[in-house]
Amino acid sequence: MQKQQLKQLLEALLFVAEAPLSVAQLCDYLLEHGRDVSRKQVRETIDELQQDYQERGVQLQRVASGYRFQTRAELGGIIAGLWQEKPPRYSQALLETLALIAYRQPITRGDIEEIRGVSVSSQIMKTLQERGWVKVVGHREVPGRPQLYATTNEFLDYFNLTDLAELPAIPEPPTKATNAETAPKESENAQ
Repeated sequence: MQKQQLKQLLEALLFVAEAPLSVAQLCDYLLEHGRDVSRKQVRETIDELQQDYQERGVQLQRVASGYRFQTRAELGGIIAGLWQEKPPRYSQALLETLALIAYRQPITRGDIEEIRGVSVSSQIMKTLQERGWVKVVGHREVPGRPQLYATTNEFLDYFNLTDLAELPAIPEPPTKATNAETAPKESENAQ
């Protein structure tokens, strides 16, 4: 297969795919359709496509599940008006629960409740699982064998991440000043 043909075919496959495609998936698909190409050829061609789209309104992005075309983040606010459907709004409780799972996985519901100081609604856990962002990855070996939750590749894909290491660092909480530090010094008051 000629290099230009492979480039066009990969571009078309990634453009119409409903979900990100990995290099292995692309190679398997091409092989099923009589096109024998190596993973190295596919990777090199994807790199070229990424360069081609670097300065355009859409970009070829690598996420946890593979590669996908997406609009540039900085254009999101402008093009969002094209859709009548509003994006879902998530509660603070749901987002806090998701953040705890992402940063502390695998984690039990009891652990989440202990950290947040309130019980976790069954609806929140159901919503996270229905979205495909969270899954049960096992059970803790304690009485009652509570489920352990972790994030999925769909979570990484949705938030445009390839790995959990790309999550932003959690800032340290500000230290509270003591009265001695905040009280004006006597020499300042005497003047």
